[in-house]
Formats: sequence, structure tokens, C-alpha cells
Amino acid sequence: MTYKINPIGYVRDQDDCNVIEILPQYEEAIHGLEEYSHLILLVWFHKSDNEKDRSLLKVHPRHNKDNPLTGIFATRAPVRPNPVALFIPSIISIDKNIIRVSKTEAFDGTPVIDIKPYLPHIDSITDASAPDFR
Repeated sequence: MTYKINPIGYVRDQDDCNVIEILPQYEEAIHGLEEYSHLILLVWFHKSDNEKDRSLLKVHPRHNKDNPLTGIFATRAPVRPNPVALFIPSIISIDKNIIRVSKTEAFDGTPVIDIKPYLPHIDSITDASAPDFR
């Protein structure tokens, strides 16, 4: 079974921020987003979209061989069976189909596959934990 994902825009890299350029046909979909301080940005790591990177199941977190070999789903590595990345940048400004956000690790030209508002009362987990090497 296959699924189709269509980009809704693209990340553009600037010196001090990222610009999310929403495609014209999706411009109406960002109406109201200016009321939020942050957004959830889902992108397709297109530079890691190849069979080799999709087949990796374990990595050393942060490319550090001192860290234990760890299952890909327990890391934030960009190589994944489906190279989807999630960022939570702050919103700097919105002008028509252009959303300026704080810097992320997305490369210039990275396809944006979805945007959601960040909701502190739902998206923040105060008692979360993680291993020390993360």
C-alpha cells in the first residue's frame, strides 16, 4: 500500500530565521495562525529520502559512537523509514502566504507537509523523561 503526500509549501533559509512559503492554493488555510506564538511544523526530509537511509534501523544518537546503538524510533535522526521531521518554531510574523519562524534544522527547499498550532495545554508534557545522552 502506498500513500501520497503533497507539499503545502517549502522552507526557505534566511540568516536569522526560516521562512515558510505556503503555496498559493493553501494560503487561506493559515488564517488564524497569527493568534499563536508557536507552530508545529512537519516537513519531509527530502535529502534523506533514499532506500539506504530509509532502511537504517539503528544509529548512534547524535553521530556519537560513545552513545549506544539505538533503534531509529528512539532517536531524532533524520534517516528514517519515512523521513518526516517535526519542529516547534516560534512565529515571528505572517504576511499573506509567508510565515517567518525561528531557525530550524530544515534545509532550504525542504517540503512542508503540514502545519498545526502549538497548544501548550495539550502539547507540553511536564513530567517527561529521556536518557542522559539525549
